[in-house]
Amino acid sequence: MTTLSLKINARPWVLYVLGAVLCLPSAAEAGSGLVFVSNEKSHTISVIDPNKREVVREIKTSHRPRTMRFNPARDQILVACGDDDVIDIIDLKSLKVVDQIPTGPSPEAFAFSADGKTIFVSNEEDSMLEVIDVAEKIVTHDIPTGAEPEGVIVSADGKTVYVTSEVADMVHVIDPAGGFVTKNIIVGTRPRRFALTPDGKELWVTAELSGEVYVIDRDTHKVKDVITFLPPGLRPEKVTPVGLVISKFGETAFVTLGRANHVAVVDVASRKIEDYVLVGRRAWGLGMSADEKTLYVTNGLSDDVTVIDTESRKPLISIPVGRVPYAVLIDD
Repeated sequence: MTTLSLKINARPWVLYVLGAVLCLPSAAEAGSGLVFVSNEKSHTISVIDPNKREVVREIKTSHRPRTMRFNPARDQILVACGDDDVIDIIDLKSLKVVDQIPTGPSPEAFAFSADGKTIFVSNEEDSMLEVIDVAEKIVTHDIPTGAEPEGVIVSADGKTVYVTSEVADMVHVIDPAGGFVTKNIIVGTRPRRFALTPDGKELWVTAELSGEVYVIDRDTHKVKDVITFLPPGLRPEKVTPVGLVISKFGETAFVTLGRANHVAVVDVASRKIEDYVLVGRRAWGLGMSADEKTLYVTNGLSDDVTVIDTESRKPLISIPVGRVPYAVLIDD
């Protein structure tokens, strides 16, 4: 008889505890691990199996899918489809579009409220932040912004919404309860996307045409730092940062540099650029796995996704997807 058998026979409660542990959900059950990529020109979502490192399915959507978000229950993906003025709802079990939410003209980005009952949608063509009741699928009100609003992010406490205006070169600070802009922050040319530091103290904003990232102090709403980029051998006008993500402990930021075909690795505390990683043509969106070991970067002009090992900071493989890939969402 083995030692394990002796222990179980001597202490029956061990068997009960062991059984309970074995019944706990596995990591695989907690999320499929699948990587979803929205393709603007093929009007599809490419589904990548990270183990096979290949597309295993294409989900047909409405025209021009862009920003994607999980619903709070994480059993659906919502995707803004700019040319059909809708947000498609994809069921994660069937991997099919099962419903839609009508929006205003050209929805580009959106974010959920803290309670998950509302979405804030940037409507690019009518210069509005649209506030939609998710359950009722109706617009409760519109908040005027500068021309061509894009990036949308909600603070962790749900009390503030930030929106970029590409044409006005501003970040709008919005009170969602009151439904109005409380502050306009001037940043670089054509601001695009956001990231909040994990401590909630800083808001990082990419400025595409000025080739910068602006670091905003959330208490004062003032720009406290500006980060510039220049990979070796490139001219400054080729550097067009768009996507960014910050690690969960706030140590490292990754920034896609658009037509510079690189991802910049930035030390968050010092603002120093630690590395540049060569990827595909026009690096745009990006997403990081939950264990932060892998980065997925969409390349809009080479129609592929570059997979980066974040420890070695080396590209591992490029995976062909649909036409003009835009955003990445990882189910892990």
